Amino acid sequence: MYQQIKNRIEAPVRKLKLSEILEKLWTYLIVDFITKLPLVAGKDAILVVCDRLSKMTHFMAITKETSAEELERLFRNNIWKLCELSESMMSDRKPQFAAEIT
Repeated sequence: MYQQIKNRIEAPVRKLKLSEILEKLWTYLIVDFITKLPLVAGKDAILVVCDRLSKMTHFMAITKETSAEELERLFRNNIWKLCELSESMMSDRKPQFAAEIT
């Protein structure tokens, strides 16, 4: 069952899926790294942690060789001390990254 639209054959559009409703701050996080920066005060990367609801962001200077244990300490001292543990964490890194941090 295909429709021809503007000389292209496409499958019919499915129903839209509603997005989840975010209700609490710092519960759903987005985590990313800014790397390949010039070395300043012994740091050459930035860990970016963003709250998906409020878009508030924390930036933490790190080195690109920072281990998962050190990242966990940074989370504990800078993010989790301000709020409770997050329910979800999105990152463009491998799934093992988020699994080791949470």
